[in-house]
Amino acid sequence: MKTSLAILVATLVSASAFSPSGLKVADSNASCGRRDILKSVGVAGVASIAGAGLPFVANAEIVVPAQVTEYDFPSDWGLSFNYEEDAAKVRKHMVTATGLGKGATKMEDFGKNMKKEMIDFVSYYRRFPKVAGKPSFSTLYTSINVLAGHYTSYGYKYPLPEKRRKRLYQEYAEIEKSLKRGR
Repeated sequence: MKTSLAILVATLVSASAFSPSGLKVADSNASCGRRDILKSVGVAGVASIAGAGLPFVANAEIVVPAQVTEYDFPSDWGLSFNYEEDAAKVRKHMVTATGLGKGATKMEDFGKNMKKEMIDFVSYYRRFPKVAGKPSFSTLYTSINVLAGHYTSYGYKYPLPEKRRKRLYQEYAEIEKSLKRGR
């Protein structure tokens, strides 16, 4: 509580330093209402007061599954030209690709098919403004760039590093939420 109060006071002082009129010492006759405080502190002070009163929101921690070497090789590569179906399928294949470990069976074939499917998906759907404006598409596009960049730099046989895998799993969770909402 003392730390929060100290931060609040420091923020008010720094905000008042940039305010055009600065903080004024109130006379004993002057009223000290909300409007007077808002005028003297400014918008930055009010925003910091509101922020200090609210608890910090923690991001949900994504659990990164262990890498696997045995998996079911998909047979449904390619697009159906229905955005929702294709986005869900590409996301599912990308989740599998992200989870593959060193020495996984058919890892190179999977990577080549995956990269072709990602390129086909992006080059087809980015032409449509209604699709390209969706949050699911932009997040999927970002994760496609990450995975395709990994394949370009390291090849198809090298698994993704832990830090990149964690970021991708976070994006996959966002994509899934957006697709469920129809966005």
